[in-house]
Parts: sequence; structure tokens; C-alpha cells
Amino acid sequence: MNNPDPHSRKSRSPWYTFTKAIGNKERRKIYARQAKPYGGVWFGLGFAGLVGWSIVVPTLLGMALGIWIDRQFPSQFSWTLALMLAGLTLGCLIAWEWVSQEQKRMASSQPPEDSTRFPEDTSNQEEGE
Repeated sequence: MNNPDPHSRKSRSPWYTFTKAIGNKERRKIYARQAKPYGGVWFGLGFAGLVGWSIVVPTLLGMALGIWIDRQFPSQFSWTLALMLAGLTLGCLIAWEWVSQEQKRMASSQPPEDSTRFPEDTSNQEEGE
């Protein structure tokens, strides 16, 4: 009873925790270099352009339709401004959906999460700690 368990959390040195964290970071770096699932920088630039155009196109279409309506049916209400804002809102919703889908797809291709438990912790729990 006087001998402390060498694998208990109390006896674990900060050095062990530090080396474990460094090992996890290195494993993630190696995975990222080998996998490159999305093409790196070019993919990021292309995706940013895609998101930008998904916002710009509906906004410009809304403005064009608004200008046409304002010229055909003059009124005190500005259809150009209203439809521009509607196109901007629609474009933002489309971009949001694309980004969230891409985020889910990228998360599913990541390496397994780093274990917050150490191997010796799982063996202690199995013994009925």
C-alpha cells in the first residue's frame, strides 16, 4: 500500500506529459504531409473563390432584377436595394451551407483524435480502479 503505482496520475511526471503531447503533434504533422486530402494552398484559394462567387452572383442577379423592375415600374420603393439585400442573404446562406459541408468532410478525413487517456490509465480502469 505504501508503494505508489508508477502509472498513476499523481506520479506521472510533467516530462512524460510533454513528450506525449509532442508525439501527438508529430503524428498529426506526418499524417497531414502524407495525406494532403484537399490539395493544400491551391485548394484553399479555389474554395475561397468559390465561396466568394456564391455570394457575389446572387447579389448581382438581385441588383440586376431590381434595376429592371425599378425602370419598368417606377415607385418610391427601391426594388434594387431590396433585391440586392435578398441576393446577398441568399448568397451567404449558400456559402454557409457549402462551408459547413466541407468542414464535415474535412473532419471525417482527419486522423483519429489524440487520446486524452494514457495507455496505463485504461489498464487501471479495466482492473476496477
